[in-house]
Amino acid sequence: MNDLSLKNHLIIITYPYCIRMARLAVVGVGRVGGEVACLATSLGIVDELVLYDCVPDLLKAQVLDLKHTGLQIPISTDTSMIRDADVCIFSAGLPRNPSIKTRADLLEANLSAASEGVTLLKNFSGILITVTNPMDANNFLLCKRSGIERERCIGFGGQLDSARFGLALRNRNITGFPFVLGEHGEHQVPIFSSLASPVKNVLREEILAELRCASMEIIKGKGGTVFGPALHLANLTRIILKDARELIACSAVLEGEYGLSDCSLGVPARIGRNGIQKIEEWNLDRWERAKMNEAGRFVKDLCKRAVS
Repeated sequence: MNDLSLKNHLIIITYPYCIRMARLAVVGVGRVGGEVACLATSLGIVDELVLYDCVPDLLKAQVLDLKHTGLQIPISTDTSMIRDADVCIFSAGLPRNPSIKTRADLLEANLSAASEGVTLLKNFSGILITVTNPMDANNFLLCKRSGIERERCIGFGGQLDSARFGLALRNRNITGFPFVLGEHGEHQVPIFSSLASPVKNVLREEILAELRCASMEIIKGKGGTVFGPALHLANLTRIILKDARELIACSAVLEGEYGLSDCSLGVPARIGRNGIQKIEEWNLDRWERAKMNEAGRFVKDLCKRAVS
C-alpha cells in the first residue's frame, strides 16, 4: 500500500484512499495537459481519463505513453464522454514562447481553441478548470458561452503564482503565507498585508516585477513550464474530488465581488466538490486595492474582447 505525502512551504498534498475515484477529461494534451493526466492517475486521484487534442498524432502518442506506464486505467478519446467527466481541464491552444511577452498577447491566437472548447463542453456536468492563456479571459468566455454556472468554472494560475511569490519571499527571509490575486499575468496582485511584518512599497514593486517574468527563464530554457502547473492542477483536482473545501487563489467569474463584474479574476476562493463554494472578500490595503482595480480594468477589457 502506497501513501504518498508531498510537503513544501506552500502546500501540503496528501492522497488518501477514501477519495471517490472519478473521471478526468483533459482537452489539450501537450506539455501540461499530458503531464497532469499522468500525475493525476499515477497518484490515484482519478481512475479514468478522457483525452482530446486537435493534433491526432500527439493525442495518439500521449495515450500510448500513458499506457506504457503500466497503469491499469481506461483511457478514452471519445469526446462525447467529456460531458460526464467529474473534472475537465481545458489546456488547449498555443503556449507562450520567448517571442510572446505576456499571456494577454495570446488572446486572438487562442480564440479558436476556446470556441472549440465551448462545443466540446456542451451539456458538461462537472467542474471546469481553465488553463489556456490568457486564462482569465478564456475562463470567462467558456463560462458565458457554454452556459456552465460560474461556480463550476475555475481559472487556474493563482496557485502557481502564489508558489512563485512564496519563493520570492523566502529568498528575502520574509515570513508569511503567500497569496497572489488579480490577473494571471502582468496585473497579478501579491498580497503583502497578511504577512508577518510590513513590506515597503519599493520592495513590493521589486517583488512584483520579479513575479511578472518568473516563467520566462523556464520558457527560454525548456520551451514552457510543466512541473509547477501540473502539480498544482493535480492538487486542485484532488481538492475538488475530495470535497476538501480548501482556500486557494483562483480565477472566478465575478458578480460584484471586490466591486468588479463582467470578468474572471483571481480571488481567494474555497473549493469543493461543487466547485467554488465561496469567494472570500479580504480587506486589502491601499497598494493592493489599487493593483486589484488595475487588474480588474485590464481583464474586464480582455473579457469583453473575448466574447465580442
